[in-house]
Amino acid sequence: MREKLGSFVCILLLCDSCLGKFVVEKNSLRVTAPESLKDVYECAIGNFGVPQYGGTMVGTVVYPKANQKACKSFEDVDISFKSKPGSLPTFLLVDRADCYFTLKAWNAQKAGAAAILVADDKIEPLITMDTPEEENTQADYLQNITIPSALISKTFGDSIKKALLSGEMVNINLDWRESLPHPDERVEYEFWTNSNDECGPKCDSQIEFVKNFKGAAQILEQKGYTQFTPHYITWYCPEAFVLSKQCKSQCINHGRYCAPDPEQDFSRGYDGKDVVVQNLRQSCLFKVANESAKPWLWWDYVTDFAIRCLMKEQKYSKECANQVIQSLGLDLKKIDECIGDPGADVENPVLKAEQDAQIGKGSRGDVTILPTLVINNRQYRGKLDKGAVLKAICAGFEETTEPSICLSEGIETNECLENNGGCWQDKAANITACKDTFRGKVCECPIVQGVKFGGDGYTHCEASGVLRCEVNNGGCWKKSQDGRTYSACREDHSKGCKCPPGFKGDGVNICEDVDECKEKINCQCAECKCENTWGSYECSCSGNLLYMREHDTCISEYLKIPALLVSANLLQWKNAGKEVETVFSWNFVWVILLGLAIAGVGGYALYKYRIRRYMDSEIRAIMAQYMPLDNQGETPNHISHGNI
Repeated sequence: MREKLGSFVCILLLCDSCLGKFVVEKNSLRVTAPESLKDVYECAIGNFGVPQYGGTMVGTVVYPKANQKACKSFEDVDISFKSKPGSLPTFLLVDRADCYFTLKAWNAQKAGAAAILVADDKIEPLITMDTPEEENTQADYLQNITIPSALISKTFGDSIKKALLSGEMVNINLDWRESLPHPDERVEYEFWTNSNDECGPKCDSQIEFVKNFKGAAQILEQKGYTQFTPHYITWYCPEAFVLSKQCKSQCINHGRYCAPDPEQDFSRGYDGKDVVVQNLRQSCLFKVANESAKPWLWWDYVTDFAIRCLMKEQKYSKECANQVIQSLGLDLKKIDECIGDPGADVENPVLKAEQDAQIGKGSRGDVTILPTLVINNRQYRGKLDKGAVLKAICAGFEETTEPSICLSEGIETNECLENNGGCWQDKAANITACKDTFRGKVCECPIVQGVKFGGDGYTHCEASGVLRCEVNNGGCWKKSQDGRTYSACREDHSKGCKCPPGFKGDGVNICEDVDECKEKINCQCAECKCENTWGSYECSCSGNLLYMREHDTCISEYLKIPALLVSANLLQWKNAGKEVETVFSWNFVWVILLGLAIAGVGGYALYKYRIRRYMDSEIRAIMAQYMPLDNQGETPNHISHGNI
């Protein structure tokens, strides 16, 4: 108990005016039978075993006729509490006193109990059942306890015993769903630890935990799911004893920051001040790593230091620590500046902040148990084990925001696998409203391929919005036949289904073909012949008449040449209430086109002829100025032979 007591003294000396206190972490216990005990009761979570954070457990209470304090193995009295197939698990009720809480839980677990309830032996506020502190305790079983445990009041325990004695069955629901806050999509957690590796089973378990949990912790931190902060418990020496041998060997900075001697022997081995300095170095390393946006390197350092710098190998030193720091690529100079001078009579800002943080604020309470995990400002209780702690962290996420690791097998049970969790589903399209979360299932209409489904999630979900027909055809009727496909889903409708033209029905389950011929919807003219098809109809005319579907009528051919119907096959003029139909022959069109072509060719030939004549005349006129033309005679030269 020395370490716990030291921490407690620390809290008392840190701030006389502070109202810090140790908070007993509790979970809810609901009695569902008998009627006389039906109610919700508080119980204190034990600091061992595996509490089912975020979940519940139902069982039947059994109070043994012998070994009622469970200080002996139930195998010795040939008693088993294993539940039979189809029956509820057994919650073993035992009395407090005579042996460690952990031993009671271990004996109950070996006998097959699913959980243990310890009834207090006196009327007092609930306390936290912790693991034994003494080094000489043979506690090899401590890390093997997996069943959850709870301490209940003496009054409540007596009421259960009385009901059992009268032959009534007592059924209890242990509920841890609200034991940890779960406000949003990120979990903030702290780990109050110690660099001492010679403090017995607790030191061994916390070092083993850091090694095993490192991978999961770093992934959660790197992806932004969690925000982790390490802390270290210290206390200061009372002023009257600052110069004593004990304070000098256990404290730094003139008695301000102290830790227990690792071997509890001031004359040999490492001192408490060595532990304080290493605690400070780990705090400063986290500070520097966090400023470098790599806070997860703390896990690498602590793991490597625990492997490479052991006390029993005389390597627990600054030199060994610096080698580990350098291997991680962190700035040694910044870390040394953060550590400062451990021999100076001044406050160290890092350790001072650690002492302030140790005082409980709000619902968290003081940190007095080492090691302690704080999740969303609530102290974790239970086994310091990778799986158990990961479950607790997962319980701190708001429903539907937890990372995939929280939904993996072995961490939680997928309620959607059984009867679809009671939620809506479309088996044909493999669409469901059941969404698995760590705390249980949520019935929520899904978003599939960008299409939002709306509804209560339990009995009804319907696609809505644009592209809703892309997913399961919007939940509407759809069928293919005779090379044609018809659908009752319309993209321009936010919801609902409507049978396409040619069909009738609800649009969801069925759309039946309408027989347009039988129901005399179309093809009603005297010369018309109607034949029904799937989703439509075909109408023809007798003789040489042509059917006009738009007007449901037959018209005669013009010179038995295919007619060109202009403006939807027919130009209509209304004159004095009479409708005149004009049919243009293709021959007439061709005559016009041919005439235009001939006129064009003639015009072009005339144009070429006239332009040629014009150019020739121009060229001849120009050439005539320089030489005789072919049709001109020679002109004689006149030479004078007179006097010069």
